[in-house]
Amino acid sequence: MARGPRKTIDEKIQAKEELIQSLQIRIKSEQAELTELYREKQAEQLSELSDILNENGLSAMEAAAILREHTRQQQTA
Repeated sequence: MARGPRKTIDEKIQAKEELIQSLQIRIKSEQAELTELYREKQAEQLSELSDILNENGLSAMEAAAILREHTRQQQTA
């Protein structure tokens, strides 16, 4: 059974370059989506933390001081 005409080496090179370029574009797009998901996760975590601070009447500075003290105690225990 006859196949079509064989591709030249230049045509093969061009096809691979085009494939690589399209994959690089896709990777860039996927990386941007991943970055946005990380931002969303961080925003959710900060919102949750803010809710806890508000429920307990603590400022961010007070919470930081409490965490530092707790960490210091854990390290010396």
